[in-house]
Amino acid sequence: MRRTAVRAAAGGEPQEALPAAAVPESAPAAVPAAAPAPAAYRLQTEFPFELPRGYVDEAGTVHRDGVMRLATARDELVPLRDIRVQENPAYLSVVLLGRVITRLGTLPLVHDGIVENMFASDLAFLQDFYRQVNAEGHTRASVRCPHCSEPFEVELGGSRLGES
Repeated sequence: MRRTAVRAAAGGEPQEALPAAAVPESAPAAVPAAAPAPAAYRLQTEFPFELPRGYVDEAGTVHRDGVMRLATARDELVPLRDIRVQENPAYLSVVLLGRVITRLGTLPLVHDGIVENMFASDLAFLQDFYRQVNAEGHTRASVRCPHCSEPFEVELGGSRLGES
């Protein structure tokens, strides 16, 4: 490595660094500039969904279309401190879904109280949907037939609501 800063000689007096021409030929060459990065990868972080039945609010309005965002590690850790989850581990999915659903119909805010009052079929749908979007967008795996070597996909997360 070439040094261009002034350094002290053995006697303590400052001394100029060697000019580039004085550097031995066996010194490593400068590292070439890095190749330009490939086109930016755009990560999808929000996923639209439509509930099978829909959430019915106090006014009787049915809300079916919504958006779920990708979960963060924090989203999965914070509910573990919730007293409701500590008392009943089944409540974990309710609290977690309340954190990652960003929109539901025309509701101004989605929280665990909304999720708690959904129909069981909608809750099962959202649990499956959560698993799909947080497992790189799907729960399918590419495999090959052991007999004919033909490639095909298998569903790992179940194909019906609530099945995993």
